[in-house]
Amino acid sequence: QVQLVESGGGLVQAGGSLRLSCAASGSIFSINDMAWYRQAPGNQRELVATITNSGSTSYPNSVKGRFTISRDNAKNTVYLQMNSLRPEDTAVYYCNAWIYSGRFFQNNYWGQGTQVTVSS
Repeated sequence: QVQLVESGGGLVQAGGSLRLSCAASGSIFSINDMAWYRQAPGNQRELVATITNSGSTSYPNSVKGRFTISRDNAKNTVYLQMNSLRPEDTAVYYCNAWIYSGRFFQNNYWGQGTQVTVSS
């Protein structure tokens, strides 16, 4: 069994910063790509940031230059540093990862989500 547990959400004023963390635990052989998604009420879940196991990152234009994804492979943890937050960043943020529990097969896992609310 593998679990992803997020932390670090909360309420912040526009222009402020938050740092999200997501720790993977359980039967882990290795972790491939990791990512953060978000979902606001009434909206579809959208990709916020991705990072490969070698550290390459990508972002949509909506967060580029404001959000930074990073990972600590020794701790099986991915982070999302969010700066210059806007009210439209308000959403539940989800961690996602492709994880090998054995050598040959990987599965996709989601965290439970953490609420980020940005007040104007």
